[in-house]
Amino acid sequence: MEHLWAPWRMAYIEQAQNAGDRCILCDKPREAQDEANFILFRGRFNFVIMNAFPYNNGHLMVAPLAHTTQLSILEDNARQEHIDIVSRCADILKEALRPAGFNIGLNLGRVAGAGVDQHLHCHIVPRWEGDVNFMPVLADVRVINQAIADTYKHLRPFFA
Repeated sequence: MEHLWAPWRMAYIEQAQNAGDRCILCDKPREAQDEANFILFRGRFNFVIMNAFPYNNGHLMVAPLAHTTQLSILEDNARQEHIDIVSRCADILKEALRPAGFNIGLNLGRVAGAGVDQHLHCHIVPRWEGDVNFMPVLADVRVINQAIADTYKHLRPFFA
């Protein structure tokens, strides 16, 4: 049997086990440690955070500051800002990382694939030709080719 070591995944496992009733998308903006939490931008009603366990390099999430699971509950100005920030993120990623395309979307509810199902958030995932290789198919493993902290440092000036 072959082994693929991914010790950094333990942080994700421990975080999920210790979360209890806490909401990571409420907690992280309150901590005021934007670089440590990979928060790239704060709007009036929403913020941009890098996915700490990304599908691809530059995988961002836009989340409202209000704790909600539904777009319809957001006030009009918060909902509009949310969409505006998603659009801005795609533009920034296009300039900063030069992807060939994007997956942008919401996973509403656990059965829809939401890892954090108690707090609405939109994913912006940059995509490149050939970014899906044999690893996910054969080993159920994703290869991310840049450290998240390095991606954060590269993207941060684009959000200033």
